[in-house]
Amino acid sequence: MKTIGVLTSGGDSQGMNAAIRAIVRTGLDEGFRIMGIYGGYKGLIDGNIKELFATDVSDRISRGGTFLKSARCLEFKEEAGILKAVETCKKFGIDGIVVIGGDGSFRGARDLTLHGIPCVAMPGTIDNDIVCSEYTIGFDTAVNIVVDLVDRLRDTSSSHNRCSVVQIMGKNAGWVTLEGGIATGATCILVPEVEFDFQRDIVDRIEAGKKLGKDSFIVMVSEGVFFNVKTNKNYQYIVDNDLDNPTKIAKAIEKATGVESRETILGQVQRGGSPTARDRIVATEMGNYCVNLLKKGISNRVVVMKDEKVVDYDIVEGLNMEKPFNIERLRMANSINI
Repeated sequence: MKTIGVLTSGGDSQGMNAAIRAIVRTGLDEGFRIMGIYGGYKGLIDGNIKELFATDVSDRISRGGTFLKSARCLEFKEEAGILKAVETCKKFGIDGIVVIGGDGSFRGARDLTLHGIPCVAMPGTIDNDIVCSEYTIGFDTAVNIVVDLVDRLRDTSSSHNRCSVVQIMGKNAGWVTLEGGIATGATCILVPEVEFDFQRDIVDRIEAGKKLGKDSFIVMVSEGVFFNVKTNKNYQYIVDNDLDNPTKIAKAIEKATGVESRETILGQVQRGGSPTARDRIVATEMGNYCVNLLKKGISNRVVVMKDEKVVDYDIVEGLNMEKPFNIERLRMANSINI
């Protein structure tokens, strides 16, 4: 193996640039040529590829996003798209690829490996929803951004004796909402993995807070609560009770408690900004690990975090693992946060 490609795919996350930097620097140190694939799998199909040198990743470690750009590519899900990508690899002399992204990106890496292009993958997503990894790069930064923004909301909510209903990103997983809710002392934390009841888990908790003298409240809701997917245990409940968006939840809270309520959707800002030290370090470790796997001739692996150590699994094995939601942490938050 002489030439390694690197691409970022799916939603961007803080720490991706740090990972690319580690891949480029490690690869060059090991004597590889490194090719940057711009625009994810679409860039691989289209041949949007450029050789990367050490200077190309200078000062990237502190930058959010991904300078290689990222995109979702429906064409790559078809056999014809995969074959085009294989031909592009041959054209540019790419012998192996490091893929940074989510589980869909991992499946792409598996498909390329099955078609003769050795790949390894590593998790880059703020959602922390990769079943085979305890941690995904971008998660810590996203949680810290949520904490900063919700702290600001709390200031204005307190000034006006309001309840703020805050929608948090995370796709089908509630990890960002859970950890952000713990760190901000949110009155209510609603996630798709755990069933909730409007009266018990929102109204009663707000009323209990009022009895303690509280006059403002934070209700944090994972966006996954509103998605019609099998992993969401609340979808039918929110539809039946007309609570299927944060605006409706805020109005229902105001009607039930008399507390003026406003909704806030944090949105894409959670993906931006300079990565935290943790995300930079984990991204660097994983990127280095990926290159060393390819150096050893090992592919079709996903590089993940297990017991605070970087390890690797077969991609198919990793995709079939389970990652139970930490209900005990939610119970802890509910016992402390009123």
